[in-house]
Amino acid sequence: MNGEHRYRVATTWTGDRGTGTSGYRDYDRSVTIEIAGKPGLEASADRPFRGDPAKWNPEDLLLAALSECHLLSYLHACVTLGVIVLDYSDEAEGTMALDGRGGGAFTEVVLRPRVVVADASMLEQAHRAHTLANEWCFIANSVNFPVRHEAMIGVAG
Repeated sequence: MNGEHRYRVATTWTGDRGTGTSGYRDYDRSVTIEIAGKPGLEASADRPFRGDPAKWNPEDLLLAALSECHLLSYLHACVTLGVIVLDYSDEAEGTMALDGRGGGAFTEVVLRPRVVVADASMLEQAHRAHTLANEWCFIANSVNFPVRHEAMIGVAG
């Protein structure tokens, strides 16, 4: 699977209240994110930035992308290592620091995968698979802050 892959997304601002961006409080931060052939996603800014807390925001989406990428990379690593995963969930958390000039950046993301494997003989390789997933995750390899994982792995039954 060598080569270059391209992705396309269409983002449309839907928050004009009739006067455009005439003032900071005069417009809604609502957007629609669309990819051909997939359901649209209603998004906004985060609540502290005058957004709609009921909608996805860019920070949510980045955290979700990191969590899902690790999950998918982990499952692939487990297949290659002979580990049978029966259950996987994650409670990821990201920290963003504002810079005082109107911007900011994520400083860290911690993934907290909870994994159940089929047999106790798979535990060592199941832990190793998290290291491989960190190395293989396209999204984690694309950010400039640490993406750590604090995994808990249990055995079925």
